[in-house]
Amino acid sequence: MTNKVDIHYCTGCRWLLRSAWMAQELLTTFEDDIDELALHPGTGGIFEVWVNDTRIWSRKEQGGFPDIKQLKQLVRDEISPDRSLGHSEGKPGTTGGN
Repeated sequence: MTNKVDIHYCTGCRWLLRSAWMAQELLTTFEDDIDELALHPGTGGIFEVWVNDTRIWSRKEQGGFPDIKQLKQLVRDEISPDRSLGHSEGKPGTTGGN
């Protein structure tokens, strides 16, 4: 299966750098798992992350931006659910490791 990540961001809100940084973090963490990652400029305050045509984050629905650890966990859950993210991953219901 080909894994594709799409990040839609608002140009009017100047979220390109935030989106590019998140893309870099995902590509570094999932270098063997992500086949394609695309940034999609938009308007209207949009910030959404899609993995294989499934929306995993919406700024409007979730009320803000994911922290990078949370975003990596959401991406992992879609593309490689059995994969460990190491020390940055906490147990379910916790805030993470030390």
